[in-house]
Amino acid sequence: MTKTKTDPRWIDEHGDEIDEDHRGLVYDIRTLVDRRRALGLFGGIGVTALLAACAAPETEPSASATATTTAPSATATPTAEASGPITEVPDETGGPYPGDGSNGVNVLDDSGIVRSDIRSSFGSSTTVAEGVPLTIALTVRDAATGSALVGAGVYLWHCDRDGNYSLYSNGLENENYLRGVQETDATGTVRFTSIYPACYSGRWPHIHFEVYSDVANAVASGPIVKTSQIALPQEVNDLVYATSGYEQSVRNVSQVSLASDNVFGDDGGIHQIATMSGSVSAGYTAALTIGV
Repeated sequence: MTKTKTDPRWIDEHGDEIDEDHRGLVYDIRTLVDRRRALGLFGGIGVTALLAACAAPETEPSASATATTTAPSATATPTAEASGPITEVPDETGGPYPGDGSNGVNVLDDSGIVRSDIRSSFGSSTTVAEGVPLTIALTVRDAATGSALVGAGVYLWHCDRDGNYSLYSNGLENENYLRGVQETDATGTVRFTSIYPACYSGRWPHIHFEVYSDVANAVASGPIVKTSQIALPQEVNDLVYATSGYEQSVRNVSQVSLASDNVFGDDGGIHQIATMSGSVSAGYTAALTIGV
């Protein structure tokens, strides 16, 4: 593209012209914003905020160790106050391995299922799932008002580092790790301590969840308010899958995309992509706010 002094993408926040040899990410972000402004993909996030978030720190961390990704529908600092109507998270399949009684085994009525740390099995087995540490912070809000749903029950589950599901996969029929139920707190949030799931053949990396009116309904397999999934962003997938134990995920994730995924493909998972913070060594946090 030919540079012109009247092109606002070439003017910095001080009104000065950007040098052609140093346009870099500033120009790229401004071009992206121009192209997507009509779609509203960045919501209320201004260009200045985007550029500030993308600015390189004085000492940059290793790209192989740290990544932060922001999604339009996610927030890392939930509050209880109503924020006005928000988009309802899409209904998605619970998949073939829900463990909620809808497809064979039911773990929801087992003593021990209500817990925050879901890395180990409970009951007769104490097997611990290995992998890069992951905290999952899911905030549940009323889509009509934006107010936090306090005291709701959330059942969450996902596959292990090998892409297998407890209770169902060969050799894991007597394991129940990476499954748990919690009650949302005063901000409508539940937090699970887990490990980063694999990418298995045919699916984008994801986490399943069901929302119930309360924990009592969850453990009794009562009416489900919402069944959906959390999508994990590519930047962090790439970092995690480069570590030992996730080798098969490298191949699998190269053969699928958010756009081609049979669950997230309709809209690219825009309302389900988690905000990520952390690092491979310290572990990651995946945060997402959903409307139900």
